[in-house]
Amino acid sequence: MEKRKIEIMDTTLRDGEQTSGVSFSISEKLTITQLLLEELHVDRVEIASARVSDGEFQSVKAVLSWAEANGYADRIEVLSFVDNGVSIDWMLEAGVKVQNLLTKGSLNHLTHQLKKIPEQHFAEIKHVVDLAASHGIATNVYLEDWSNGMRNSPEYVIQFLDFLSTQPVKRILLPDTLGVLTPGETYKFIADLQAKYPTIHFDFHAHNDYDLGTANVLEAVKAGISGLHLTVNGMGERAGNAAMASAVAVIKDFAPEVEVQIKESSIYKVSKLVETFSGVRIPSNKPIVGDHVFTQTAGIHADGDNKNNLYFNDLLPERFGRKRSYALGKTSGKANIEKNLQELGLKLNDADLKKVTQRVIELGDKKETVTKEDLPYIISDVLDSSLYEEHVTVESYVLMNSMGLRPSATISVLIEGEKFEENAQGDGQFDAFMNALTKVYAKKGRSLPKLIDYAVRIAPGSNSDALCETIITWETDQKMFITRGLDSDQTVCAIKATQKMLNII
Repeated sequence: MEKRKIEIMDTTLRDGEQTSGVSFSISEKLTITQLLLEELHVDRVEIASARVSDGEFQSVKAVLSWAEANGYADRIEVLSFVDNGVSIDWMLEAGVKVQNLLTKGSLNHLTHQLKKIPEQHFAEIKHVVDLAASHGIATNVYLEDWSNGMRNSPEYVIQFLDFLSTQPVKRILLPDTLGVLTPGETYKFIADLQAKYPTIHFDFHAHNDYDLGTANVLEAVKAGISGLHLTVNGMGERAGNAAMASAVAVIKDFAPEVEVQIKESSIYKVSKLVETFSGVRIPSNKPIVGDHVFTQTAGIHADGDNKNNLYFNDLLPERFGRKRSYALGKTSGKANIEKNLQELGLKLNDADLKKVTQRVIELGDKKETVTKEDLPYIISDVLDSSLYEEHVTVESYVLMNSMGLRPSATISVLIEGEKFEENAQGDGQFDAFMNALTKVYAKKGRSLPKLIDYAVRIAPGSNSDALCETIITWETDQKMFITRGLDSDQTVCAIKATQKMLNII
């Protein structure tokens, strides 16, 4: 049996941009649109609201210019308004081919916000739809506050849909504007409308105020919805919209009767790019894309994975371009340690493994963060062995920071017995240190990894007079890894973390 196809419309660049403090630049909007269509394979992209600002206009114009040249113009959509054609003029100048017309989907909104009767609203909508059609702009219609409309004024919603069914409208968009629907209501409301209007293409637009966005998406699919509106990382106003990653995974695993064309293996890549552009960090426990969601912490789980993958489910990280890891901390067991040692190419006998496991547990009790890259140091410390030998040592350094002068660093580094000295300036003391280090490695004909994240915090469990902790994320062509340093001086912390990196590479 042929599966029912569901369209995915991504609204990260429109509704997602309503996340507090988020504003994408022209180049960012263009890059995200390109990735959504060509990498993630979404069906449609809602990129902006008409008439918002000149910057928004320039963004839309740039995106539509690219879309027109690449055959995507009919898949780019803009939110518009019932404003006697002002939005139409704006969209014509920007090159928009599809409008998502915002209308009132509840009698409460119509009466108290617009202060109009249904017939007045419908007449104004008809004028805008006809005007758009005369200029070659296709129309989809949003029924704002539709969920409350179905709860409190269903007769109005039916009256409205009866009217829209006579208009040249391509899709009707059903938003749970305030995120108030329960899964049961979502199923009933959509199933009832699908039964009454079997030829209409309905989209469902979920918000996540009660954390029910993904559940409501699944119920909408079961009820026969034709399209879904999602955002990367669940971005959006208030608690956000239904998240792309979660919704797609749920549909693929729990709704086998339908299909979406989203390329799951690209979800994580796009999520991380949107995180970078938006400045909104992905929570570490965010399903599918969070840093820790494919990390086993309990030792019994790692042991079970060694014994026929007992703690695996269908959410295999490889589906999303990711990899399973095993955390090190106070709940670690020997199996966790073994899994991490395997990735480092190291092996210990049972007695040594027991000692290392005990040290990791002790560090976890002190709230220390233990990473896979720390294991060789722990092994060397605990076993007093040369299993992990330091080949690079930062022997000495002088850091200068004077008013009116650029910071500078003079360093002495010992690399496999050979000493190097260099001096450099930078935008800060650590930048100067890294510039000097880069000169040293250039003499060796080698390059350093890229520094892609730098975080400083007071060590867990400490107070203001204690050590600080620097965590640096590095990236090479082969891998991404983290090192950390602990000291009373922030720059020294970073240098200690950097020395660990030099020995790892």
